[in-house]
Amino acid sequence: MPVASLMIAAPQGRSGKTTVSIGLCAALRKRGLKVKPFKKGPDYIDPSWLTAAAGRICGNLDPFMFGETALRQAFMQGCENMDITIIEASMGLYDSHSEDGSGSSAWLARLLKVPVILVVNAARMTRSAAAMVSGYMNFEPGTGITGVILNNVAGQRHRSKLVTAIEKYCGIPVLGCIPPDKGLALKERHIGIVPFIEQEGSADIIENARAVIENNVDLDRVMAIARRYGPSELPAAKATLPQINYLTNDWYHPSDPTAEPKLRIGVLYDKAFSFYYPENLEALQKAGAGLVFINSFTDSLPDIDGLYIGGGFPELYAAELEANTGLRQDIARAAKQGLPIYAECAGLMYLCRTIIKDNRRYRMAGVFAEDVEIIVRPQGHGYMEVEAMEGNPFFRPGAVIKGHEFHYSRLTCHATLNTTFNVRRGHGIDGRTDGIAHKNTLATYLHLHALSAPGWAGDFVNLALSHKIKVIKTAV
Repeated sequence: MPVASLMIAAPQGRSGKTTVSIGLCAALRKRGLKVKPFKKGPDYIDPSWLTAAAGRICGNLDPFMFGETALRQAFMQGCENMDITIIEASMGLYDSHSEDGSGSSAWLARLLKVPVILVVNAARMTRSAAAMVSGYMNFEPGTGITGVILNNVAGQRHRSKLVTAIEKYCGIPVLGCIPPDKGLALKERHIGIVPFIEQEGSADIIENARAVIENNVDLDRVMAIARRYGPSELPAAKATLPQINYLTNDWYHPSDPTAEPKLRIGVLYDKAFSFYYPENLEALQKAGAGLVFINSFTDSLPDIDGLYIGGGFPELYAAELEANTGLRQDIARAAKQGLPIYAECAGLMYLCRTIIKDNRRYRMAGVFAEDVEIIVRPQGHGYMEVEAMEGNPFFRPGAVIKGHEFHYSRLTCHATLNTTFNVRRGHGIDGRTDGIAHKNTLATYLHLHALSAPGWAGDFVNLALSHKIKVIKTAV
């Protein structure tokens, strides 16, 4: 049977689509369904909530980084053995990095032939909601808006006017009306919500969202819409990647349970460093790495052959990071000895000498004799495209990598740094360059996805393997 699929979208951000997506995942999971969530666009935070709600890893679908073929493959892999896939859209339904709208959530829904349920913030609006929905239905023909969920519906009278107008003038059903509920509010930071791992009472928030959806949304009609989808028109998926238990950090599930990993790659994972695309970790596993998770607050550096430090919010936990002197010194020593280290954004900050926040300096690993200061406004935000230069330990000269950046930090003095990326799109370190390199360490503001840099994981493992062999020979 074709797997049921749908996209949860909205006219604009802060309409409630993340809360609805979380609640739907949790409610359908409670019904015993196998739910696979996806997030459209470059995002770590919403996926952390969707993963917790669905009990399965949330995948990313990003048109800029992946390309159409990889998008289709990633989606079909996620569909395998599932009862339903739920894609949470990004921004407004038709918002795009391109003037022609390519790469928007609507574009993605049409590419994958997925029906769209539009979440509309109905506060201070009645009949006008029908005009809004009608406009979204007709803006780009072929975008399958097949139902509406109304948020912030004040009462029965408000509900009656909204439902009557939308169903009369738009010809699609209102699948639910959600009342205002302060208990559904997700704490925000910068321009996004706080990650699941950091939010106090996160499990209760998901449970509340589930209850609100169950009490106010017709789940049977939602499933009927989702089942109209037929993915048989898409190409067959390749071999399914191993599932990962994000909630317990049990990441290592090799395809062949009897196979021993070639080597061990450490991954800093805790409240300060939680931004990792699951596909990146899976790619490392498929290339032969066993993953060893390290808590940057409490652990020392274990016996590893490489180190991956992802994104996050080290500035919020700078005192805790500084307090773990042993790990900072271990990493600095390992970098000096040539341990392959790949660091993204927060990882770059951690590898510098200090983080400066609110006029106070916090000591970090000091692999680079550089200080990082936290600024009130974003220093880099959006998609990136970089070209590798000579001296880059992870990428061959001329390699072009697509990714994204979002950082409020900047380096205080970068004139003498050994940068190994030319920035073709985005900001990076100074608007022109990115990717600080030292021996086998590369630190960058660029967040890449394994599907946007297919050779990254294999090259990382090969570099780590070369280092391991060198260490063994030196010891002998």
